[in-house]
Amino acid sequence: MRFGFLVFDDLEELDLLGPWELIGVWATQFGGPEHCLLVGEHDRPVRCAKGLMLRPDATFDSCAALDYLLIPGGRGTRREVDNPRLIDFVTTQARQCQAVLSVCTGSFVLHRAGLLSGRPATTHWASLDRLRALGDVDVVEQRYTHSDTIWTSAGISAGMDMTLAFIAATAGAETAGEVQRWAEYYPDGVRHGSAHTAPGLPAYINEAPE
Repeated sequence: MRFGFLVFDDLEELDLLGPWELIGVWATQFGGPEHCLLVGEHDRPVRCAKGLMLRPDATFDSCAALDYLLIPGGRGTRREVDNPRLIDFVTTQARQCQAVLSVCTGSFVLHRAGLLSGRPATTHWASLDRLRALGDVDVVEQRYTHSDTIWTSAGISAGMDMTLAFIAATAGAETAGEVQRWAEYYPDGVRHGSAHTAPGLPAYINEAPE
């Protein structure tokens, strides 16, 4: 199995690195994908939103067929939705992928590639109205969505929740539980301060757990 992570300038670091860590644990410890690779348009390093530099393992031209593809979000997606080479790469790979996943505003790349029309999807809370404005997406205010081969998550850290759910659906709940235990990813649900009570936020943010 080959799991590709799309990279481009101004992607949001945790959109990529959170799922990368969990997929990597699955791959190295519990029989997951044999190959995990960063795929970019060019072989030069990309600079993420907070300054982290990443060097692609493969380019659009050199990348073999993938079994899974993840598209992160970030400011760079506003530019990349109008990049015909990137959209063509996503569209072409999606034809044989067992699953295509987006984190945060990566959902807009999926939409431009023709993969979200008529499907449930989500994105970062600040971009939910922009996703609704596209007119053909069933926008839901949840941490993640799953429809056939397409997965989407809300913003940034939500990509990790989606990734664990994806592993559970693909390799079973026990494997996902082992990945979760190895990574010690057990969010405690604490809400700090009062920012979570701001108007307009999805219920999963402003409703503190019991």
